[in-house]
Amino acid sequence: MDPSLAFTTPTDGSSHPTGLEPLLGGALREKAVWVDESVCIGCRYCANVCPNTFLIEPEFGRSRAVRQDGDSTRHIQEAIDTCPVSCIHWVHYEQLEQLREYLAGQQFQALGFAGPSKRRRPE
Repeated sequence: MDPSLAFTTPTDGSSHPTGLEPLLGGALREKAVWVDESVCIGCRYCANVCPNTFLIEPEFGRSRAVRQDGDSTRHIQEAIDTCPVSCIHWVHYEQLEQLREYLAGQQFQALGFAGPSKRRRPE
């Protein structure tokens, strides 16, 4: 058995690769996951379900999508479906920069702290 077949054989049963498969198989996502941090309440559920995709930002305690390919689409969709404030969304990749600019203009107050509101720029 030739081990290189693992990189050339489609995993979905089709006989011809489409060119859309990542190196280890499966289809590429058409959209990106984005967290509207201005709505997030810091419940941390998404970071527990998808620890490779979501991170709790330490300064304000809100969730942030830090990696698009960190977890399976099924797990990310579970995080979206169970978010209590519906702040996680699938968006087009082209929208990410505009959404980052939107967040840069928002006022944030740290969750769980009585500190003054702060302005910050997303990383």
